[in-house]
Amino acid sequence: RFCILASMALTPSTMLALGTPAPDFTLPDPHGQTISLENFAGAHALLVIFMCNHCPFVIHLKTELAAFATEYQKRGVAVVAINSNDSSEFPKDSPANMIADIKQYGYTFDYLIDADQRVAKTYEAACTPDFYLFDQSKHLRYRGQFDDSRPKNDIPITGSDLRKAIDALLTDQPVATNQKPSIGCNIKWIAGQTPKYAV
Repeated sequence: RFCILASMALTPSTMLALGTPAPDFTLPDPHGQTISLENFAGAHALLVIFMCNHCPFVIHLKTELAAFATEYQKRGVAVVAINSNDSSEFPKDSPANMIADIKQYGYTFDYLIDADQRVAKTYEAACTPDFYLFDQSKHLRYRGQFDDSRPKNDIPITGSDLRKAIDALLTDQPVATNQKPSIGCNIKWIAGQTPKYAV
């Protein structure tokens, strides 16, 4: 039931159309505090990450992703992560384990629970991790991979692809449209509720 690199087909990003307005959301964090898209209205850019606790592709990035997010938050980028996995079937992705990850890795971003998976579907999120970068007007400018590093491929984790996109946004430069999809485990959909784009 868990993502095993050697035996499970990998899932890529759907590559939502560039220019798409950020779909709205209002979701709780594991402490019960509610966070909405409007909380990030004044940000120079908004990075939305669909992730979870147990996926090997997310585990591979956790330490570096935490540092990356902190670095760019200091430069005016809002960062929010969303866990859409069915935690009733995948208990490692439960709210209690989200709290443990927040503490262990020092996440400085909100980590939210998409229990009914509606938000994942509005973003057409397909995998963990899945990255969406919106500009100040909340239009999609980048969707794709963090970088070329994957578990066991020995490529250093730098966040280079996402870094180039954010740096371009922050300096009013065009964001390259030749973008590589993120790849990881599929979002763990509630039984019978897998969206058509993820089939």
